[in-house]
Amino acid sequence: MSEASDLFALLGQSADTGAVQAIERLVADGADHQLCRINPLAFAARNGLDEEQGIAAFLHGSRIGIFDMAWNVLCPGCGGVLDSNASLKTVQREQYACSLCADSYAPTLDEMVDVTFTVSPRLRRIGAHTPDQLPLGEYYRQMYWGSGVDLPEENYNAVIDEFIIDHVELAPGEKGVLSVQLPEEFIIVFEPVTHSAQFIDVKGEATRERQALSLIYDRDHAHSQATEMRPGPLRIALENRSDSRVLPSVCIAGGSLHELLGRRRPFLTAKRLLSNQTFRDLYRTDTLDVDQRLQITSLTFLFTDLRGSTELYERVGDLVAFDLVKAHFRVLHEIVAAEAGAVVKTIGDAVMATFPTPDRAVAAALRMREAMRDLNESNGREDLLLKIGVHEGPCIVVTLNERQDYFGQTVNIASRVQGLATAQSIFATGAVVNDARTATLLRDRALQPESHDVSLRGIERMVQVYAIP
Repeated sequence: MSEASDLFALLGQSADTGAVQAIERLVADGADHQLCRINPLAFAARNGLDEEQGIAAFLHGSRIGIFDMAWNVLCPGCGGVLDSNASLKTVQREQYACSLCADSYAPTLDEMVDVTFTVSPRLRRIGAHTPDQLPLGEYYRQMYWGSGVDLPEENYNAVIDEFIIDHVELAPGEKGVLSVQLPEEFIIVFEPVTHSAQFIDVKGEATRERQALSLIYDRDHAHSQATEMRPGPLRIALENRSDSRVLPSVCIAGGSLHELLGRRRPFLTAKRLLSNQTFRDLYRTDTLDVDQRLQITSLTFLFTDLRGSTELYERVGDLVAFDLVKAHFRVLHEIVAAEAGAVVKTIGDAVMATFPTPDRAVAAALRMREAMRDLNESNGREDLLLKIGVHEGPCIVVTLNERQDYFGQTVNIASRVQGLATAQSIFATGAVVNDARTATLLRDRALQPESHDVSLRGIERMVQVYAIP
């Protein structure tokens, strides 16, 4: 058997069969650009796969060497990749600047960091493995834009030609000239390798006199200031002082470019991946540096605890109680993973889990409550009484005790809300219940939450908490 066959056989032992077959077809027959920075959510949609099974297959594939996983810092404006990292550990800057959008952004993990997968060169060589040899259009498609920009498969080059007037390729140390006729439009001379942009506001009366512009490319020149020119001939003198090839292109910042950049699709965010159970199991100690602090603007936390667990050990004995508690942990882990969440840690008989959205946490909570009822019925007595609390909000993700953990007021409130819960009850804050997807979930199940304003220890303001009957 070939190495590829061996690797896919190994992948088939840990991932969904349908997902493995679809990935194997892609690696064998896909175009180069389809194997670079693969968006697992788009891949799952194209192949009729469950998203979570697709994500798990790519994670297992990356772990055994089929793919190289990348954490890409994206510009929320244009969707461009501002920085690409083999590990989240190297996302260290407080701000990332986009010269094309002339703005800077703090790297939150919600929508600014996407996780993609590129086929390993050991299985198949593609153009992205030698980006200095990619033509301009393919460099934009495979290297500049992130996986959230929904680029057209058909007539891609024709779409690019609609807004690029001219371009040139310059090797390190090389000089060149571009002679263009400026239309009465807003023009950007953009260089995607060094992320450099020069804005030209073209307006006024047309001229026949040739205008001139000089641009130098290195790692220190951003060219982000705008200059005014008149419609007419322009000579651009270009010099590449960087250590890599550059691809300056003269672009019209008009309807065609804005329409292309407005085509967006869901992508695998770092936030979602950090709350994925398969990822936590495979990359438990290889996510963040010890001193690294990264922000998430919205994450949902679920806390559970067994009521009266001390009395349980006294009532049924250590061995029986331990088996019951172990069975309860196993069921909770399965439910959390099935609802796209991840167990962060267990504390005694309690569980702390995260979910990318409030509705998935509430769905998990409802399933947990039913599962505990089923376990109790099978045992013939009410031994497992689960208390559940759910809250959503901002937090920071850190490494503590060699594993990924979360801190912040959102975590504190979620824990306190669980402490309010009584046996077999689910308490959730207004931030959770008022989420549109959660409201739909509860309405579909004919559940009407009951509101209470409560005081939580250590929280100055009153908190609106709902009991889900």
